[in-house]
Amino acid sequence: MLLGESPLWHPEQKCLYWVDIVAATLNRLNINNKSVKKFKMPSQIGSIGWRAKGGLIAALSDRFASIDTETGMAQTLALPLKKPPQDMFNDGKCDRQGRFWAATKDIAEESPVGSLYCLDVEGKAMEMANGFTVGNGIAWNLDNSRMYICDSPARQIYEYEFDPIKGQLGAFQVFAQISPSAGFPDGLTVDSEGYIWSCHWDGWQITRYKPTGEIDSVIPMPIPRPTSCCFGGEDLKTLYVTSASVGLSASILADAPQSGQLFALEIGVKGVPEPAYLG
Repeated sequence: MLLGESPLWHPEQKCLYWVDIVAATLNRLNINNKSVKKFKMPSQIGSIGWRAKGGLIAALSDRFASIDTETGMAQTLALPLKKPPQDMFNDGKCDRQGRFWAATKDIAEESPVGSLYCLDVEGKAMEMANGFTVGNGIAWNLDNSRMYICDSPARQIYEYEFDPIKGQLGAFQVFAQISPSAGFPDGLTVDSEGYIWSCHWDGWQITRYKPTGEIDSVIPMPIPRPTSCCFGGEDLKTLYVTSASVGLSASILADAPQSGQLFALEIGVKGVPEPAYLG
């Protein structure tokens, strides 16, 4: 993989999906026979969720789309971004009320032009927050009262007050500040104990945070760029981790030849099922 992202365990199909943003592919792993199916997308694809009525919901570079998981065909659902965009869609996830949220990033990763969008179950896309340079790592706490999102260049994970019924954000605070030596916060997920797992781009690690924002534990990785993670498998006790090889020098790739691979970690902690998009 060049830039693996958005791992997703499909609870009905019992398989793992993820995207390669740079290669513009959607990938599906059959856990039983280890076969991988790749679908070429019409543009770069930032993130995915599963859809209750079938297929997937996705954030392509400039739009929300549905994807047929048999053919790989993408159908536009909403076009919320300006054209030509200075930003593009990046990380995204479904909330427990069936909405799909996705953040955008500045293509140059320099200016805070990124926003957070929500695609509701009626198919309407709305801007919910802005000011991100690289919006990343979306998840919710167990009682749906808090939403987590990163701004990677700022090295910060934010915690927003969240109204699950209205799908609205309230005040926010910095949940975690990542030190320069630990890289940049990327994708994240929440486990069944309410702890937050965050991948560190250029940090060679995954951090498990307590709900208070304190570090609980750190898992060293054999690659510098773990990008995102999700819980999967029949018992939701496997942490699947995507990674990136794009942009790494020959010397770093020699030290980390597994860069760009998919990892499955047995960590003794159970995740929570990813909800579906209900639109």
